[in-house]
Parts: sequence; structure tokens; C-alpha cells
Amino acid sequence: MACVFAGLFVTAYTIANTAEHSPLFPWHMLAGLTMGLAVVLRVLWGVVGTRHARFASFPLRPAALVRYFKGLFTGAGRPVAGHNPASSWVAIVLMGLALGLGVTGYLMTSSGNAEAYKEVHELLANTFLAVVLLHIAGVVLHSLRHRDGFALSMVDGRKQQIEPAETISRARPVVGMLFIAIVAAFAVHLVRHYDAGTQSLNLFGTTLQLGEHEHEEEDD
Repeated sequence: MACVFAGLFVTAYTIANTAEHSPLFPWHMLAGLTMGLAVVLRVLWGVVGTRHARFASFPLRPAALVRYFKGLFTGAGRPVAGHNPASSWVAIVLMGLALGLGVTGYLMTSSGNAEAYKEVHELLANTFLAVVLLHIAGVVLHSLRHRDGFALSMVDGRKQQIEPAETISRARPVVGMLFIAIVAAFAVHLVRHYDAGTQSLNLFGTTLQLGEHEHEEEDD
């Protein structure tokens, strides 16, 4: 899901910053809505999912974060099976930003007052990108220091140098495939209900104006 989440953000951000006045622009909103569903599923999994995926297992205490960074720069830190303090905070922040992007994007397209939410939406998007870049830098530094397979573990959930009692007993590929199938089905639903002519989307009975078509007609 992390790869799907990242791919959708990159798609939405790239289109938004390279095709603002293009017929492609509404597709950034379709990608953003799909990302919103992906993060909702991740939040649900954080409540009812496996041990290391649950938010209850995230070490969010400030003291733990300080100890982690000290160990990161001195090389004295001990690898952990689940999220380390830094990645825990990154995950919470990114999910919060993604939900904020979804809400502001929805309000921009449904309220008829896009400008009121546009600056907040752009601020959230740029903050999201900054946090992602910091996260990538942190992953590289962590991998160089601890060599515990941290980067690959974000894909398969497995790390090296971990006590057997702390390791993931078994993967949940069926759940992962189910989540991906739900996200894919939602994306297909959005595409099928998107009208390129009016640049509008019928989302479960609510019409969202994804492009500038409506405003151009008013100006004419």
C-alpha cells in the first residue's frame, strides 16, 4: 500500500504543477481522491491490523524520538521490528496531510468557492512533499547506519538483525491484495463517472467540478 500511496501522490502532484490549465489537470484530482481512499484504508488497518501496523505499536514518545536520533548519528541504536520513532511520526504526519489534502480538494470541487481552500490545499501538498523528501533522506541514513534492510522492509515487512520474537510471523498478502483491489475499483469508478466534456465528476450523487469549465462559462 505504501507504494500505491506514494505513486498516487507523485501522479497528483506532478499533474497539478505541470498541467494546471490543461485538460489533464482534473486527473490530478482523480488521483488525489484515490489516494484519499488509500489513506483511509491504512488508517483502518492501523486500528485493526497486524501488531506492527497498528498505531498502538508506534513509539511516539518524544524521549524515544530523541534516543533514536542519537543512535542514528552515533550508530548505537538497536533495530526494531516495527516502526522506529522517526518513521512512526512520519507515518502519522503523512496520513494527516493526505486526509487534509482529500478534504480540501473535495471542498474545492464541491463548494463553488475553490479559492477559499486552494492556498491551504497547496500548502498541505508542499508540506507533504517536504516530509517525503526528509523521510527518504532518513531512510538512506538509517540504512547506511544500521544495515537492517529497512528500505526493503517497507515493501515486504521483513528486517534483518531482529529478535525472532519480534519478527512478523507471517505476511498478509491476501489483505494487501484486497486493499489494492478496493483502491483500483474505486479508481475505475471515478474514471467511469468523470465527464471530460464538462470536467465534472459524479461522486456517489454529488457533482464535483474538477476543471475550469464552469468558471469559463460564467466569464463568457
